[in-house]
Amino acid sequence: MRVPAGSLLIRDIHTLVTMDPRDSALHGAFLYCEAGAIRRIGARVPPGLRASRTIRAPYSIAIPGLVNTHHHLYQTLTRACAAAANAGLFDWLRTLYPLWARLDEESVYVAAQIGMAELLLSGCTTTSDHHYVFPSGRKNLVDAEIRAAAELGIRFHPTRGSMSVGQSQGGLPPDSVVQKEDEILEDSERLIRKFHDPATGSMLRLALAPCSPFSVSPGLMRRTAELARRHGVRLHTHLAETRDEETYCLKHLGKRPLALLRDADWLAGDVWLAHGIYFNRGEIARLGRARAGIAHCPTSNMRLGSGIAPALDLRRAGCPVGLGVDGSASNDSSHMLAEARQALLLQRLARGAAAIDVREALRMATVEGAGCLGRDDIGSLEPGKRADIALFDLRDVAYSGAGDAASALLLCAPAKVETLVVEGRVVVEGHELKTLRLEPALKKHRKLAAKMTGQKMLV
Repeated sequence: MRVPAGSLLIRDIHTLVTMDPRDSALHGAFLYCEAGAIRRIGARVPPGLRASRTIRAPYSIAIPGLVNTHHHLYQTLTRACAAAANAGLFDWLRTLYPLWARLDEESVYVAAQIGMAELLLSGCTTTSDHHYVFPSGRKNLVDAEIRAAAELGIRFHPTRGSMSVGQSQGGLPPDSVVQKEDEILEDSERLIRKFHDPATGSMLRLALAPCSPFSVSPGLMRRTAELARRHGVRLHTHLAETRDEETYCLKHLGKRPLALLRDADWLAGDVWLAHGIYFNRGEIARLGRARAGIAHCPTSNMRLGSGIAPALDLRRAGCPVGLGVDGSASNDSSHMLAEARQALLLQRLARGAAAIDVREALRMATVEGAGCLGRDDIGSLEPGKRADIALFDLRDVAYSGAGDAASALLLCAPAKVETLVVEGRVVVEGHELKTLRLEPALKKHRKLAAKMTGQKMLV
């Protein structure tokens, strides 16, 4: 029997959580992958089934690779910034905008490397990124992130962000980090034509992402939607994150944030929104009817004191609700398993312990996150889906004494992934990243962070 090149068999899996429509879990199970896709799955390995590589996982729980629906990778360079440590969103932004004005292609590339490495080591196989800071004269910043993603082997959904309304026009960002609208749209189209791959199993899909109501014009929102739909790419933005945003919209634009979205033709199923904290009942119903996605970012929302998103109400209304670690200067971490745990705990705090269980939180971190990104080929472990698989070692000290494997993942302390497979390729093994020499990259990253912030690094 011929053994297909690049095929992978993971066998004797202690617990396999599929996240399929039946929410199946198997024990002593196997997964067979070929050409980047899952071909077979079951309780026992069929006689004669062979692969070019076999991994035995008798002490591991396997779950679908986690999906991160909102991030700002460049912010790994300004983590735990003392000057912004105790600020709410608007003051936090005003403090950090001048530092981010120093971004260039090299710093964005290295920041992306470190953020993506941290995501991979936490069990994340697919990440989006919202890059919206383009200092005057700096080009190819999204290109730099894309290069880093290809090298690390993570499935990537970069969004070409934008800011066009600076302080001189009544916006929040300084004029040094905003762009002309024609320039934004021209570069957006360039990136789509150069990089976007809509195919099944794609490792790279573009989206367009005006930053927020306080940094872009309604006209740019409309023109961006027209461009995105002309090319068949998705749309993303921040919305309803804080009361300050709501106050700004009412004062300067005369409408609530969701009304601005509606008037710009953004209330649709090809849109996903970051945060979504301050929606009223009617707005939640409208979002559900539109099937707009929501990127719930619990850690960032708590860190900035922004509020608690009505994630469960949005899900019941019909919105896919995924999870996002958000920027590494408002979360200060890029650990997707920790984010899933945080989502579980925060929603229980807000709604009671019975309001959400572990499997629902994992579903938000996998299947529903994939839905936010418009993907039906990832998010669960089923034949025909892409081979994105995260295995966690149940012998870890954090899990000792745990009774249920799936519950241990989120109720116990978040751990590093043991083995991570993306598109059938092993990118983490033995808790170590195989696609990047981490120590030299960290050394460079710390040097660039110190230069940007003027702070002495911890090491």
